[in-house]
Amino acid sequence: MPSLPPLPDPESGPPVRPVTGRRRPDAVPRLSLGCLDDVRPGALLVALPGLTDPTFAGTVVYVLDHSDTGTLGVVLGRPSQVEIRDVLPGWSDLAVDPAVFHVGGPCETDTALCLAVAPTDPATGAHFSEGDGARRGGLRLVADDVHLVDLDGDASALAGQIQGLRVFAGYAGWSTGQLAVEIAEGAWACVSGRAHDILSSAAGPALWRQVMGRQTGRLGVLSTAPADPTAN
Repeated sequence: MPSLPPLPDPESGPPVRPVTGRRRPDAVPRLSLGCLDDVRPGALLVALPGLTDPTFAGTVVYVLDHSDTGTLGVVLGRPSQVEIRDVLPGWSDLAVDPAVFHVGGPCETDTALCLAVAPTDPATGAHFSEGDGARRGGLRLVADDVHLVDLDGDASALAGQIQGLRVFAGYAGWSTGQLAVEIAEGAWACVSGRAHDILSSAAGPALWRQVMGRQTGRLGVLSTAPADPTAN
C-alpha cells in the first residue's frame, strides 16, 4: 500500500459520487446544523438520520482540507481487519488500539493516510510539527494537535513525541459545491472536532453518539436516535 502522497486534489480525483443528502418526508425536523462557512480542517461532518447513503449513514468525518475546489476528510471509527504491522511494520508500534487500518472513505482505497496527535509544547506553545523530530517524522499540521504523517518519513523520530496515530485506507471527497448542497438538504451537521476524536476507541454508532452527545440544543437530543436508521 503506497504511503501518504500530497493531499489529493478533489477535481483530479475519482468520479464525483451522487449527492447523498436525501431526507425522508418524516425525517428529523431541521436543526441548527452549521453551514459551509463552518467547514474547515479539524471540523467534523456528522451524518444526520436523514442521510440514507449506506456509505455514509451514521458516520463521523474528520475534515482534512476545505477550499473552493472541494473538501477532503476521513471517516472515523471504521476499523478493518487489516493489521498495520502486516503492511507498515515500522508504524504499528505508534498506533493506538486497535492497531488496524481504518476505512477512511470510498475514494482511492489503496491510498494510506495517517493522522497523529502531537500536543503543543507547554513551555513555548509551539506545535510539535515545528520541531526537528517532526520534520524527520514528516508531520504536517491539520488543526489543533492533529497532524498528517508522511509514511515515508522516519517513524522512530516520532517515538515518545506523539500520543498515538491512526492509519486510514482511502478518504471521503466532495467536489466544488457538492458538500454545500448536502448540508442544505440536511444530510450533515458540521460541528467542532477534538484531537481525541482521532484516537477514540469508540467506533460506529458509539462514536456517532459520543460526538452528538456533546452538542447542545436539539442537535444533542439526536444522540439518542439511531446513528444509521437504515440498520433498523
